Amino acid sequence: MCDFSHVNSAGQANMVDVGDKDITRREAIAVGTVKMSPSTVALIKENQIKKGDVLSTARIAAIQAAKKCSDLIPLCHPLNLSKVWVDFDYVSGGVKITCGCILDDKTGVEMEALTGVSVAALTLFDMCKAVDKKMVIEGIYVLEKSGGQSGDSGVEHG
Repeated sequence: MCDFSHVNSAGQANMVDVGDKDITRREAIAVGTVKMSPSTVALIKENQIKKGDVLSTARIAAIQAAKKCSDLIPLCHPLNLSKVWVDFDYVSGGVKITCGCILDDKTGVEMEALTGVSVAALTLFDMCKAVDKKMVIEGIYVLEKSGGQSGDSGVEHG
């Protein structure tokens, strides 16, 4: 028996077999922040970035990324997400991104939520890089997750 779920007995990368797991409601929320100058935040708020509506574009990018997670991360299972949501909050020194993913399946959705946040952050960075050369993407992590064996599902979002 191998100690790592994504490595087989020969030490090779291995996609985990989730076939015997129960289908349960699984939810995950990830967050991250793009640090930027106050003037860049103001341009985003006023929809004055030349590339267009930054937050709407980043939201669509995050949703697409969450749906394509298994195409990007080799050992992720392709999932039929039932909901992906993305929120943006203006915080001191930048924009906080929150992405949640929900499904009823045999495996969790943390990677999808993390991928959504990551691609939203990259999109914000790309759209604002012409006006802010010192932006920093930081603090991307899973805020909460539920489902699976414990069966608890306390994450809710519109």
